Amino acid sequence: MICKLFPRFVSVLLLLGGTLVNGQNEKSGQMSGNPIFEGWYADPEGAVFGDEYWIYPTFSDDYDKQLHFDAFSSQDLIEWKKHENILDTTKIKWLRQALWAPSIIEKDKKYYLFFGANDIQRPGRSSYDPNNDINHYGGIGVAVADTPGGPFEDYLGEPLISDFYNDAQPIDQFVFKDLDGTHYFFYGGWSHCNLGRLNDDFTGFVPWEDGSIFKEITPEGYVEGPFMFLRKGIYYFMWSEGNWTDGSYRVVYAMADKATGPYKRIGTVLESDESVATGAGHHSVINVPGTDEWIMVYHRRPIPNEDRDHRVTCLDKMEFNEDGAIKPVKITFEGIEKRTIGSK
Repeated sequence: MICKLFPRFVSVLLLLGGTLVNGQNEKSGQMSGNPIFEGWYADPEGAVFGDEYWIYPTFSDDYDKQLHFDAFSSQDLIEWKKHENILDTTKIKWLRQALWAPSIIEKDKKYYLFFGANDIQRPGRSSYDPNNDINHYGGIGVAVADTPGGPFEDYLGEPLISDFYNDAQPIDQFVFKDLDGTHYFFYGGWSHCNLGRLNDDFTGFVPWEDGSIFKEITPEGYVEGPFMFLRKGIYYFMWSEGNWTDGSYRVVYAMADKATGPYKRIGTVLESDESVATGAGHHSVINVPGTDEWIMVYHRRPIPNEDRDHRVTCLDKMEFNEDGAIKPVKITFEGIEKRTIGSK
């Protein structure tokens, strides 16, 4: 189905001259509008496969209802096709709750979808309940498919990471392929970020020179949601800070000359705007192929925000200063302009 931007969650459904009375703009022929598709979706990862844009988000609901992933594809960033249930409990037998924050990469004509599942906890934390084993087992898993829209199958039959290295909760992974072919694996919740290197078949990790599997690279202020991209020889490492449940949530970044850092916090690039939305965070970035145009893919909370899990997926323009620093992103109702891959 093609998803039209007329969210069922909008509190007032009265159109005035093409604009909703609560201030959210409708999709137009040349602008995406925000949010870009209907439904409660968060933690979106954007990607480009062939001549299509893809977005893989978390289904934003109570933990015990987060048991599947949908994906969305578009040829122009305006009209989005929904691919339902690309992964769910019928494929991931160890999944019991909290299927979160997918990250996808193509390798050797296969599509690998990494994810967090079960909101795994460890003894010693207040969130650990010894009498309820629902989150005693889980972590980061991986599924594989022949096409970006699936169907995906459990690749390992168990989590790829289920332990708490450097006290990082195994969630919020991102895979970055460097110019030399190395697949770097960033992940971590609970204000700790780890970095590893995937082996060739994505079944495990190549140890670092000191024998460790992961090295901690946590920058100042880090909470969760790591992301990396490369532009003009600069590696940009980005993450979310604040509390994901409220308006303090935001995206910040650092710059380095190699994927392994070190990374020093520079500043905020995405945050709440009380005239538009709050809680803007847990993002990814899309580069329009063949251009120096960059798009921030993120979730935010509509105003008024009536539920913890009411989050929507949005697109806005991301620009740079001459020295490579990222300009603060302006969050909008209009979104971004129509862009077909390969067109001028």
